[in-house]
Amino acid sequence: MSQSRIAIFPGSFDPLTNGHVDLIRRAARLFDRVVVAILVNPDKEALFTADERMAFIREACAGVAPAGHIEVDLFQGLLVEYAARLGAGAVVRGLRNTGDLEYERAMASMNARLAPSIDTVCLLAADEYAYVSSRLIKEVVSLGGTVTGLVPPCVEAQLIARLRKG
Repeated sequence: MSQSRIAIFPGSFDPLTNGHVDLIRRAARLFDRVVVAILVNPDKEALFTADERMAFIREACAGVAPAGHIEVDLFQGLLVEYAARLGAGAVVRGLRNTGDLEYERAMASMNARLAPSIDTVCLLAADEYAYVSSRLIKEVVSLGGTVTGLVPPCVEAQLIARLRKG
């Protein structure tokens, strides 16, 4: 009997972008189950609550993969400990540029030291999302710019409601 191939796609997803959704869709083609794991960091103030971010991911990913291939969960603490509890063999990360590569290489090396049985799989961002970051999205919206096509519609509406004053 073959084992299910489980991957974790971790992040803050504050907010979720279409780049994230693209990576989730692509990871779901590679793995039997992808757990989109929202890091809950009590030391960081998020724009959206964990429950709101979970709802955004569920809505934006509905129909992206066959039922049961994508799950959404919350975690705290070490990613590799969380991944081991779920029986995951891989962590999926997205790379937009060389800065991401350097950061992800260091994280992958530390994770490999802590949990050698869990691999890091890096997917290159699609060209149309290579410059998109959650921080940049929030900045553009707060300054009155449009992010249509860069975030799911459910996220865009909430970003505008939260970040635009008056």
